Amino acid sequence: MQKITEQSSKYNDLEKMSIRQLLVNINQEDALVPLAIARVIPDIEPLVEAVVKRLKNGGRLFYIGAGTSGRLGVVDASEIPPTFGAPDEMVIGIIAGGDAAIRTAQEFAEDSEHQAWKDLSAFFIDEKDIVIGIAASGTTPYVIGGLRKCQEMGIATGCLTNNPGAPVTKVADFPVVIEVGPEFVTGSTRMKSGTSQKLVLNMITTSTMIQLGRVVGNKMVDMQLSNNKLVDRGTKMVMHETHLDYESAEKLLLKEGSVRQAIEAFFQNSTD
Repeated sequence: MQKITEQSSKYNDLEKMSIRQLLVNINQEDALVPLAIARVIPDIEPLVEAVVKRLKNGGRLFYIGAGTSGRLGVVDASEIPPTFGAPDEMVIGIIAGGDAAIRTAQEFAEDSEHQAWKDLSAFFIDEKDIVIGIAASGTTPYVIGGLRKCQEMGIATGCLTNNPGAPVTKVADFPVVIEVGPEFVTGSTRMKSGTSQKLVLNMITTSTMIQLGRVVGNKMVDMQLSNNKLVDRGTKMVMHETHLDYESAEKLLLKEGSVRQAIEAFFQNSTD
């Protein structure tokens, strides 16, 4: 299989470019990413539908990946509870090599075909759940082995990759192949490939959380009030819906613990 992600960059003599030339050329390549994603929205849609179905029925979404791909999965999963007030266990990111690999590359961690299933088994995964493997190359043994075992166990699988015909697509019920072309620095999939994965992960979980009712209008009504900025944002949301003054809205918000609960409490009290 000829990997697009390993093809030589369309640019050469990078070290001879000025900073401005480097920035412009990188940006030109990055601009191709949303176009590549737009072409595969018909493939992303059924994957999101499968995720929504399982999460509505009490299942969980797992990401598995190595290196940059694994880190992106961990980042996306970690942002769901504070953004949408979802339980920590609803979306779980697993990276080859364990949490230490988030900061420091773990040698050969991605080369085991059996480790991903061991990592997933620690969460007592079952057929109610869904697993998305993330692998730019589409050949990562950790991801392929994990998805293959999931399929054997009747667990739904999806994948994000940047190479058409990649082996990972053969073990994914819902494959998504984002063809972003060769990287600016040959083989550096932390660039366009990684950017494409981040954007699609945003699409998957944001769409899912909206479908699960965790957004009202366009507001994150279940967000965690974990810092002053978010308390201020939530207070203004409550003010907008209730027409309370800032101090009263903030007091109500902090008492009830979320924008949704504060607004519901206000209108409940108004009708009593």
